[in-house]
Amino acid sequence: MRRPIIAGNWKMNKTPSEAVELVKALIPLVKDAEAEVVVCPPYISIAAVAELIKDTNIELGAQNVYFEKSGAYTGEVSIDMLKEAGVRYIIIGHSERRQYFNETDENVNKKAKAILAAGLRPIICIGETLDQREKGITNDFVSMQTKLALNGIEEAELENVVIAYEPIWAIGTGKTATALEANETISAVRNAVREIYGEEGADKIRIQYGGSMNPKNASELMAQSEIDGGLIGGASLKGEDFSKVVKF
Repeated sequence: MRRPIIAGNWKMNKTPSEAVELVKALIPLVKDAEAEVVVCPPYISIAAVAELIKDTNIELGAQNVYFEKSGAYTGEVSIDMLKEAGVRYIIIGHSERRQYFNETDENVNKKAKAILAAGLRPIICIGETLDQREKGITNDFVSMQTKLALNGIEEAELENVVIAYEPIWAIGTGKTATALEANETISAVRNAVREIYGEEGADKIRIQYGGSMNPKNASELMAQSEIDGGLIGGASLKGEDFSKVVKF
């Protein structure tokens, strides 16, 4: 059985003091959660959050990383820096990174392999545009993204990999795929993993849904057979809302 994983992607929100306030409110709300709980604050708030969650059931994540160990890469952050700060999960390939900052499938794959080599866990984001869905190529597109992201990754590493399927048209729009649509697409993603690694590999990997999951739809989405969790945006910025998703 795959343990559900609910991760909050705060994006460019919350100053360090606001992050502390949010996490203090969240800790008692999720302390008995059966799902794995992850919060992904901005870089500048990671240290403050790490200190607060030391003896809790909340894991720490980051929203991006660079694949080189060190060097003249102004503005970037390395895996070792994040690891020493207490980060365990790192989101990579989010559609906003791809759209605004020219993230490529090749870079996502390099980041995934570097994260795994450091003993950390990537949350690899994939997803289609509205135009691609309307053209009927969603499953082909997300399958391709999955295979490119996992290129060169060993089957034994899959239990440390999380894929987040996020239909781009449902991120921050309030729209969401129906539970059946989300499950069908995530099934296609798992089939892509199955084609590379076989049944055992497909059974290992956890696949989240990330298109505007919130307290109102979390239960229905999480009841689907292929959905192993959620990558939560807006609903992760309020402790009460996020805790309701965590407890789905």
